[in-house]
Amino acid sequence: MDSCGFPVTVKRSEVVAAVLPLQEHWLPMSNIDLLLPPLDFGIFFCYKKSSYTESLSPENMVAALKKSLAQALVSFYPFAGEIMENRHGEPEILCNNRGVDFTHACADVELKDVDLYRPDVSVDRKLVPVKMRGVLSVQVTELKCGGIVVGCAIDHRAADAHSANMFLKAWAEMAQSKTIARLPSFRRSILNPRRPPQPHKSLDKFYAPRLPPPPPSSGEDEDRLTSRIYHIKSEEIDRLQSLATYNGTKRSKIESFSAFLWKSIAEGGGDRSKTVKFGIVVDGRARLGGRTPASLECYFGNVVSIPYAEATVGDLLATPLKGVADMVHECVAAASSAEHFLALIDWVEMRRPKPAVVKVYCKEENDEAAVVVSSGQRFPVQDLDFGWGKPEFGSYHFPWGGQTGYVMPMPSAKRNGDWIVYMHLMTKYLDLVEARAPHVFVPFKF
Repeated sequence: MDSCGFPVTVKRSEVVAAVLPLQEHWLPMSNIDLLLPPLDFGIFFCYKKSSYTESLSPENMVAALKKSLAQALVSFYPFAGEIMENRHGEPEILCNNRGVDFTHACADVELKDVDLYRPDVSVDRKLVPVKMRGVLSVQVTELKCGGIVVGCAIDHRAADAHSANMFLKAWAEMAQSKTIARLPSFRRSILNPRRPPQPHKSLDKFYAPRLPPPPPSSGEDEDRLTSRIYHIKSEEIDRLQSLATYNGTKRSKIESFSAFLWKSIAEGGGDRSKTVKFGIVVDGRARLGGRTPASLECYFGNVVSIPYAEATVGDLLATPLKGVADMVHECVAAASSAEHFLALIDWVEMRRPKPAVVKVYCKEENDEAAVVVSSGQRFPVQDLDFGWGKPEFGSYHFPWGGQTGYVMPMPSAKRNGDWIVYMHLMTKYLDLVEARAPHVFVPFKF
């Protein structure tokens, strides 16, 4: 069966609002939120039919999801609001409980036949909705085999992955009639700029004024960004970490994997003088933890920085993996202090209301490629039991546009140390890493 050709039929579309009334108010964006352009990221979870679901009809499961969503939105009320511009042209969240667009759909396919290796054609706009309004949209799709897929589209300006994870866990807790273990904090004052602001000139390397997006690429297929999902065995991750370790210097698994990917992309470059930019998403909650650690751990919003390093194709090819891992480590270290995040907040403050953007998003003429790696190791796939068992599979889906690649490694739902890796790169680089390292990048299949 062609798993990409399955039809999806909408059975019902409605709006789910918080179950309790809310006093309408505006929630301002933090300076770090303002670095995010208006883009959405997707998350989806696949559930097999099991003994838990034998006595539950799809309608009962959907009803349980809607009820618990309405309860979770009481605490996570920004997700039931809208993002609108203020008089300065900056986005703010209007917390008005307009609700979440909720779609109940049906797909004529069994879960085992869904080609998750190619999410652009099997997931995008089929199992993960397109968010038309609001901050969050949800689609629940029942499958021919009795399983279901829960897909969400979230406005990145309102929440980072940490915030989305908090919400998803709370939603599952509500579905099981549990108390929410971690209530969100919306204290924007935690991320207020200093008086006077003290930005660092070094941040000019990582951030820049936001320019209009480039026109869509009209090049060949190999120049288009494509999404694929891979399964990487734990022993391969350990092997990469071992190769990146020397003289007692042990690099993290994500640093080792990033170094391997950076070198692999360089192998696809024809011009050795061209540059490959490599960015790493760094969560600032632990770095700023000395201020108010409890509030930051529960903070809802964006607390991320994306430093990047760059090297020529020739230099990357000539440098052993452990040397490239050192470069990745130094890149992460550049954004691993409280001072970096405080200076970043101040840097944005000095330029408001002019919008800014992460510089690695802006591909330049001499760039062979640019890619950002975000660690999804806290992805709570095992916690998302809505009353019928844990997911069989979960992943992000983030075809964010532009010309910069995006990679998100996350733990396998099997909890065996394996990784599920969502990769959004030029087709030629995906083909290259598969051909050069088929033992590492294994196309995902059930």
